[in-house]
Amino acid sequence: MSWWKSHRCIFVCASATCLNRIVKRRRVGSKKPEVLYPAIEPYQTHRLEVANPHELYIEECGNPDGLAVVFLHGGPGSGCEAWHRQFFDPQKYRIILFDQRGSGRSTPHAELTLNRTQDLVADMEQIRTLLGIEQWLVFGGSWGSTLALVYAQSHPEQVLGLILRGIFLCRPREIDWFYRDGASRLFADHWQAYLDPIRASIHHDPVVAYHALLTSEHEATRIEAANAWSRWEGLCATLRHNPDVVDHYCDPHTAVSLARIECHYFMHDAFLEENQILHNANRLRHIPGVIVQGRYDVICPMESAWSLHEAWPESTLKLIEDAGHSAAEPGILKVLVDACDEFVA
Repeated sequence: MSWWKSHRCIFVCASATCLNRIVKRRRVGSKKPEVLYPAIEPYQTHRLEVANPHELYIEECGNPDGLAVVFLHGGPGSGCEAWHRQFFDPQKYRIILFDQRGSGRSTPHAELTLNRTQDLVADMEQIRTLLGIEQWLVFGGSWGSTLALVYAQSHPEQVLGLILRGIFLCRPREIDWFYRDGASRLFADHWQAYLDPIRASIHHDPVVAYHALLTSEHEATRIEAANAWSRWEGLCATLRHNPDVVDHYCDPHTAVSLARIECHYFMHDAFLEENQILHNANRLRHIPGVIVQGRYDVICPMESAWSLHEAWPESTLKLIEDAGHSAAEPGILKVLVDACDEFVA
């Protein structure tokens, strides 16, 4: 693991010319570089009843005797996708994916009851115990980075390392930037579409106005609001427009859980104390970690990754020069796979 110790801040060129020397393109559902490992299926799945009414979907892939890694999806509320298994060498890793409360294949879908950050941290410990894992590598991007950091600060003895992407510290100003005033100045056209469902609202705060629609008794109202909320995020997720990414965000099943659960969390500052993650950064000091950040990430701007790296100087910060937020950005994708390979080298 010498790579983790010898590098601190690295700038990565991810231009089309540079990437084409490294990987060739192929189409498997949506475009992903061949840097990913081949598609695999789970060798075992589980349903875990946690607090009523929640039941979690969990899957295991790769090598049952390999190094355990848990993948934490974003949102909150987006759920895992099949290609998320492909960041990891299936010969060396025991790959654990699970859909967080209300997300993906977990049930009930888009449920807000007993759905808080602390609940998800507790769920991770239940999963680890269920699977008989003593320690694991924790991998997460965007909201997944938030959950990974809070989990590592709560249970540092269980964490072998952290591989993080698109850092989201869930501070009020980060939520304000994307959902109230900030990113709107860069994507004024898409912002108008985001505002359309709430123009008649009595609430001047977009997050409060959306919360009223997303918790409406009328399904059509919830679906319309969810589509607009999620589409806004999808349109801002990549440096260059990527219709495959937008289509994922606009998938009705994903959009409803993503919008409802995100808005629920953001109404409550993600159930975290003010600046909690940075205040507790000392608990990470013994944990090896890599932070992968797109320089032009509009959803989770680079300032958060920089602040985390300063508070956790033992981490490695890798800035991807030609990338936005999404893990599907070619430069980000390659660096994440490389980081996973280095950890088991």
